[in-house]
Amino acid sequence: MDQLPKLNNEEIRVLGSLMEKSRTTPDYYPMTLNALVAACNQKSARKPVVEYDDNTVITALDTLKRKGLISTATGGSSRAIKYKHNFAIVFPVIPSEVAVICLILLRGPQTPGEINTNSGRLYEFESLDDVQEALEKLSSGDLPYLTQLPKRPGQKEQRYMHLFGESLDFSEDGEIDVSTKPSVAGLEIRISELEEKLAAMQEKVDKLMQELGI
Repeated sequence: MDQLPKLNNEEIRVLGSLMEKSRTTPDYYPMTLNALVAACNQKSARKPVVEYDDNTVITALDTLKRKGLISTATGGSSRAIKYKHNFAIVFPVIPSEVAVICLILLRGPQTPGEINTNSGRLYEFESLDDVQEALEKLSSGDLPYLTQLPKRPGQKEQRYMHLFGESLDFSEDGEIDVSTKPSVAGLEIRISELEEKLAAMQEKVDKLMQELGI
């Protein structure tokens, strides 16, 4: 693959959840739709926390399948369709690198220290140097998977962000909006928030004008 596929929020969460569960709960992998929805909506080890319904996950699975990143599995005692990721088939990465990418897909930007702390169930790194080596490899070469972010004030370690999203937006303090191309629902929420802020601002202006007798 010459370039990384651009994934939306839902695709990133679904792919990351499949990558995680293939390592942490292998007895229940490949995953049923119900199990995958629950994994996407976990309250722990997720940023942001979401509440996807079946249709949201099914839509993400369909597009991920067309991109070659997941496939279905059937057979055995269950007739239910199950899903598995193809990340290490599509990309030339080793288990340690899959673990790093998985953590960043699910948790957002991470420092080497955070990856070392959070990666235990996915991959046991021998040292922080091993984590740094994986990060440097994944953020270089002809097809980088990660990028190094500007340091936040007071932070010693650099954070790393994946490059599967639509865009990276930085604020003046080096913070990043980890969302990719927003969904329709996300846009509706954002518009609603802006309308509320505008209404509150208008109310303040009207009050000030009354006090000034304008």
